[in-house]
Amino acid sequence: MKTPMDEYDQMITVGKIVKSQGIKGEVRIWPLTDFPERFKNDSTVLLDINGEIKPLTVEHSWKHKKFLVVKFKEITDMNSAEAVKEGLLKVSPDSLQELPRDTYYIFEILGMEVITSDGLTLGSVKDVIRTGSNDVYVIDGQEKEYMIPAIREIVKDIDREKRLITVEPIEGLLDL
Repeated sequence: MKTPMDEYDQMITVGKIVKSQGIKGEVRIWPLTDFPERFKNDSTVLLDINGEIKPLTVEHSWKHKKFLVVKFKEITDMNSAEAVKEGLLKVSPDSLQELPRDTYYIFEILGMEVITSDGLTLGSVKDVIRTGSNDVYVIDGQEKEYMIPAIREIVKDIDREKRLITVEPIEGLLDL
């Protein structure tokens, strides 16, 4: 039987509150999502601040440089906005947008085992670096850390069910 904590553990972080914005309770959010439109009017997210979880409803939002500025209905002034600084904003997995074929959310990739096409186990994905042109998978190997570019020429298969990524590294890539 699933408990509320089990369900919470499955939540996906989509933003982090970095500071208050103005005196009306607005907050500046560092978006951790490719879909900032999820912060549209009347949408709901869960705030995790110091282990306390509470729902927040978006009153309005707009883009400001690399941030989003969001006014939540439940945050009414600058003091309450300051109180949620560093809070994480989360959503349930069933609210995620469908991705195009052969495209994955970062949380799906993290922790996957990585092997080469000839069966050598490299380790598991511990981080994904977003470079702009392509992602780079940081693999925590037994003897060293590997940096694998997430491009079709190298990443040959990603199996969600087996949680396994098969790569075909170019010459010298594993020596770096």
